[in-house]
Amino acid sequence: MLPKVSLGFWHNFGADAPYERCRAITHYAFDHGITHFDFANNYGTPYGSAEETMGRLMTDDFAPYRDELFISTKAGYDMWPGVYGEWGSRKYLMSSLDRSLQRMKLDYVDLFYSHRFDPQTPIEETLQALVDIVRQGKALYAGISNWPLEPLKQAERYLRERDVPLLIYQGRLNLLDRQTIDDGILDFCREKGIGFIAYSPLAQGLLSDRYLEGIPADSRMAREHFLKSDRRTPELLAYLRQLQAQAQSNGRTIACEALKWVLDQPGVTSLLVGASSVQQLADNLSVIHSLP
Repeated sequence: MLPKVSLGFWHNFGADAPYERCRAITHYAFDHGITHFDFANNYGTPYGSAEETMGRLMTDDFAPYRDELFISTKAGYDMWPGVYGEWGSRKYLMSSLDRSLQRMKLDYVDLFYSHRFDPQTPIEETLQALVDIVRQGKALYAGISNWPLEPLKQAERYLRERDVPLLIYQGRLNLLDRQTIDDGILDFCREKGIGFIAYSPLAQGLLSDRYLEGIPADSRMAREHFLKSDRRTPELLAYLRQLQAQAQSNGRTIACEALKWVLDQPGVTSLLVGASSVQQLADNLSVIHSLP
């Protein structure tokens, strides 16, 4: 149902990004078989601006192709002030999705996620909100992201019993962070027939050659926000050089070697890549040619 590589809009698609660059990247993605675009309510700078970019793209280009696109969004992290501006209450999830649909100029999303587990809100409230959102036609499918294994098991059972089966789980997975494997989440999803889509498969760019020789001035690490410079340790550099040698022996880049490892994990349905340029996306898409 999903392409092996999907396009994530976490970075590089907000109001601070040149619109024509965003447009070129999304055109290239769609023209090369990437039909799944992934959002959350607070993606972009400022919050919500990645979805606003999508709304503009829908108006300018993609409205005639809506039935060929699989668009997802999420709610769970902070979006607006006050107690109803984050986590997993019914009020937050439903109002957030309404705002997301307005920003993206959509009647519905294909997939709506609870973005994180809320230990304070009764789990039944969060899950029933997902059920009702699907029954109202505002989302075609329900998803879960970043939930621990035991609540995930409860969610799978609750949704299945109400004929809104859990379509997919979104979790972090890469060569440097295998917690979803270690915690049994990937195995559980495979056992229950739940899809698994991996985000941050390149560890926000660490699993590439970008930081081998230093920290580029225009890099995410240089901004010291989501990716801190203290992640660039001698141990990491040694590992990357080893990975580079392995990748070169296979005729691949470090990034493609890392992406292929994720796709090779049993139970992985798709992986999410971001892109700051058409060329970067094209390079990452070359991993598809390495698949059997």
